[in-house]
Amino acid sequence: MPVVSTVESVPRVTGTPVPSLYQRIRRRLTRDLLVTLALGQVLSLLICAISLTSKYLADDFHANTPVFQSFLNYILLFLVYTTTLAVRQGDGNLLAILKQRWWKYMILGLIDIEANYLVLKAYQYTTLSSVQLLDCFVIPVVLLLSWFFLLVRYKAVHFVGAGLCLLGVGCMVGADILLGRQQGLGEQKLFGDLLVVGGATLYAISNVCEEFIVKNLSRVEFLGMMGLFGSFFSGIQVAIMEHKELLKVPWDWQIGLLYIGFSAFMFCLYSFMPVVLKRTSATSVNLSLLTADMYSFFCGLFLFHYKFSGLYLLSFFIIILGLVLYGTLSTYVGQDPRVYKQFRNTGCQLSADQPPLSAGVLEPSVTYTSLGPEAGDDIPVHVA
Repeated sequence: MPVVSTVESVPRVTGTPVPSLYQRIRRRLTRDLLVTLALGQVLSLLICAISLTSKYLADDFHANTPVFQSFLNYILLFLVYTTTLAVRQGDGNLLAILKQRWWKYMILGLIDIEANYLVLKAYQYTTLSSVQLLDCFVIPVVLLLSWFFLLVRYKAVHFVGAGLCLLGVGCMVGADILLGRQQGLGEQKLFGDLLVVGGATLYAISNVCEEFIVKNLSRVEFLGMMGLFGSFFSGIQVAIMEHKELLKVPWDWQIGLLYIGFSAFMFCLYSFMPVVLKRTSATSVNLSLLTADMYSFFCGLFLFHYKFSGLYLLSFFIIILGLVLYGTLSTYVGQDPRVYKQFRNTGCQLSADQPPLSAGVLEPSVTYTSLGPEAGDDIPVHVA
């Protein structure tokens, strides 16, 4: 007599046990992710050092020379990286690069110079809190530029992580307001706010272009071209706009050390940032840089006797939490527009009416970028 088994009578196969919360956290907090977070904080510490030297120059010695300070950095880049390109052979030679794309690097050099100038200039017209808050405008601009020009595709968790980082900045600005840290308040506050927004937009353009160059061309090429065009155009700007300010500077060994320190920190920042960008992305780097103001505040507790507030610690932990959340999942970059069309389709499957690739045409590809390895996660784009 045949026996018919119902669904309920079929013994269930015991699957793998559900991982605990601790195991999930350990799987996400990989060594690569922690290294990436540490590299981002090194960049933030360098920016903190740059801010402190600038503050001493402006407040203690009345040396308001933002363009000249950037000019010294570009000169160092020129001496190290541009000369390296000059002695190279082949397609990576300085002359070969200039023949192919000199005008692109000229525009990028101008963008980088004016981004530094606008943000530093804004401190004379608006409040410190406004600069901190509006400088976050770089985050949505980088996200948009990466989406449309680098063709990066994000997940919901990336936007949540970025939102947490911005929330942390909001807590920091709130603490500044409660404690009355309103340095830099001027009569033309709206003008200063517009300078910050303009500088943040230019920073975003520069960072996205830098990411593309270091991932597709060369880190040395980018820095060498910045040194060449940056020193040339910033030198002209110094001669036109800051020659009188330089004459007013009371030059002595202390001011000289501050200028040397500022230039060294800027040089290290420019040299190290392409390394981090190649490992991560412009969005991840700019989110990491949001902690720079926190380090400046902690230094200010000892150097300038700032008042302490628990909101600063809260904002720091919120930003770090946002960085961890952003880094736990990967972004996807497709190299062919047809791939992006399929990425947007439900199920991420190729449509039946898509024409086959003709002979001699390279297959579209997808680059899988991650801040840390993700075991068990499949790339949601499949190209036959």
